[in-house]
Amino acid sequence: MKPLKVILSGGGTGGHIFPAVAIANELKKLVPDVDILFVGALGKMEMEKVPAAGFKIIGLPIAGLQRRLAWSNFKLPFLILKSLFKTRKIIQEFQPDVVVGTGGYASGPLLKAATAKGIPALLQEQNSYAGITNKLLSKRASRICVAYEGMEKFFPKDKILLTGNPVRQDLKEVKHKRDEGLAHFKLQADKKTILVIGGSLGARTINESMGAGLESLAANNIQLLWQTGKTYYTIAMKQAERFSNKNIYALDFISRMDLAYAVADIVISRAGASSVSELCNLGMPCILVPSPNVAEDHQTKNAMALVNKDAAILVTDAEATQLLIPNALDLISNNAKQVTLSNNISKMAFENSANVIANEVLKLAGYSQA
Repeated sequence: MKPLKVILSGGGTGGHIFPAVAIANELKKLVPDVDILFVGALGKMEMEKVPAAGFKIIGLPIAGLQRRLAWSNFKLPFLILKSLFKTRKIIQEFQPDVVVGTGGYASGPLLKAATAKGIPALLQEQNSYAGITNKLLSKRASRICVAYEGMEKFFPKDKILLTGNPVRQDLKEVKHKRDEGLAHFKLQADKKTILVIGGSLGARTINESMGAGLESLAANNIQLLWQTGKTYYTIAMKQAERFSNKNIYALDFISRMDLAYAVADIVISRAGASSVSELCNLGMPCILVPSPNVAEDHQTKNAMALVNKDAAILVTDAEATQLLIPNALDLISNNAKQVTLSNNISKMAFENSANVIANEVLKLAGYSQA
């Protein structure tokens, strides 16, 4: 029997990359000799993160449509044509049995070229509001795995399967890694710790709010792991330097998120779909600050799904400068509220999402496990 061949495509942000990697890892568990290839966008973070996860990736010269008037928009049709030509060549050479798209620029040309050749395609939509790429591809897709109910307003109902979002494998069993995490980040066991994650690319409002509140955190003896993203890192590092003796640390990217979650008492985060799924699976008490710069304000919808069940606290982006630090100090000193949030957010977790999706991939490929 010839080896199963799968192409996965998705990227631009961690929210598209990490689910794809989780699905790939699950496929390898189910079918150890599976041949997996990733297709991403040149210059985007998947070109670094996917090889780091142990998978081969090919980059396409594709970019996204800018919402403002920009010269790069005029180049877009040429980049799409070039990418379509390259994906046809990739498909011809690799001969995949099935293709998987998790959203992002590169998944468009890849899935379009694959479905035109009759290769079955699975889409994985992380958000409560479907991305433009997945909406365009949905008519040709064989199966669409979603994380929220009510997605038939975007996709054909008979193709939808409610699976939740896959989360990174290393985030399982983090509760047993607390001691390792404390040593890794040089933190003290007897102090409370806040973890701040603004998404893989950072979040300006959260960063500015945290920078302005470092004095208050230090005065209250709170430890801080502050993932800033690359853009804000230089400023944040200088701000945090004054408080390094208080265990307040700025980091541009946290590669060991399992250890970061293991030491955190509460989390401050954007409300991207992957982040929300991770917080649910880990039962983390959290404050969500939805990004206002996303299609149809879908991060607020993601956050409200939790807030309405007393599973998270919401601070709007507009109010973050005034309210984020006071809310964080209130929550970290209120153990009863943390327990309530933790219990309620845990109830919203989907178990084994990556396994369910990987099995759908195998079905589409017509692959029967021995």
